[in-house]
Amino acid sequence: MAKKTPAAQPALVHIPTVGKGTDSLSKEQKAFNRLTKRIGKLETEVTEFRAAADKLRQRVQNEYRPLQTQHHDQRAAMVRALGHAYEHQKLTKTERKKIVDLVVDKCADLLDRGYDDLAPIFDLLDPPPTPEEAAAFEAEEADLETQTAEMMKEMYRQQFGIEFEEGVDVSTPAKFQAYVAQQMAAQQEAYNQQEAEAEERRAKRKKSPKQQAAADKKKAEEQNITQAVRTLYMDLVKHLHPDREPDEAEKIRKTELLARVTTAYKANELLTLLRLQLELNRIDQAHLENLAEDQLRYFNKLLREQVRELDQQLFDEQMGLQSFTGKPYYYTSSPASMELDFLQMKASLEQRIRQLEAEVTAFGHDPKALKAFLRDYKIPKAGSAPRFIQL
Repeated sequence: MAKKTPAAQPALVHIPTVGKGTDSLSKEQKAFNRLTKRIGKLETEVTEFRAAADKLRQRVQNEYRPLQTQHHDQRAAMVRALGHAYEHQKLTKTERKKIVDLVVDKCADLLDRGYDDLAPIFDLLDPPPTPEEAAAFEAEEADLETQTAEMMKEMYRQQFGIEFEEGVDVSTPAKFQAYVAQQMAAQQEAYNQQEAEAEERRAKRKKSPKQQAAADKKKAEEQNITQAVRTLYMDLVKHLHPDREPDEAEKIRKTELLARVTTAYKANELLTLLRLQLELNRIDQAHLENLAEDQLRYFNKLLREQVRELDQQLFDEQMGLQSFTGKPYYYTSSPASMELDFLQMKASLEQRIRQLEAEVTAFGHDPKALKAFLRDYKIPKAGSAPRFIQL
């Protein structure tokens, strides 16, 4: 079997040093080398993290989701076994309370997952309220919503200066949020108007010679940065223009390279353009060594921006995976940790499926097994702490 050809690595863009150490390099040259190295490292991290995250998502769909279905099937079987025992087996009051807790509090989500045959069991263990109880509950809920609305009004008055008009209808969370959004939009519009007027006054105000010199310097620097990148871009465009290439294969290659050049230019990816120049022998390392300090300063400013963008890309990838897994990104911050976390989750779920299956089988053959199970089960105490126990 032929070995797979490794993917071509991007050209290393750095300013060579003369002799040992970096004492021969200027401050801007050292910064250039440091930034290009940092960008290369970040590009690798973003690419590897994205590939690993995509692989993890695929494995979750192909391997973990089917296990979740099996787990829900076994939970449903457990509910049936517990419901049967509640109805037909001689149980103590405490044992019955434990069955209610296990089914009603831990497995109610199964009704939303399509296990409609379990509805009679839930009705048996948690009967629907009587009309009187329902009316009392609705009254209590309405009173609680009123208290909550008043508390929220006061909070928004203090924090955002929002005043609630007399008689305004904020009786539901949706209406409350709609009113708040309307008031905050009005506040933002007024603020924007004030800022626009202040900016207009500042623009009309005559600048001091020092302020004018600083503004002119900033404008000139921005123009020089734009020109520095455009010079690289135009050189590559002239070299790669496919219309001047008679060879069809070479024409296709140049067309693909030109697309990369254009994409890099639009994204202000200076390092990508420099790599392409090195690949195509448009410049060499000696050329980089002889770049003027002013040009290096412009280049470094763009490279710093590219570092910030790559840092943001990596952060966005991490946050995207965090949203998918529901875990802080540092649990899965590398391909190796993603693999380990997935295998642990999968093994844990497989073990829980086997345990549920064994328990349901035992309950069906031996009533004493159910009583032993209920004896060991403790109903969690009510409190503010989250309850993670679930079948």
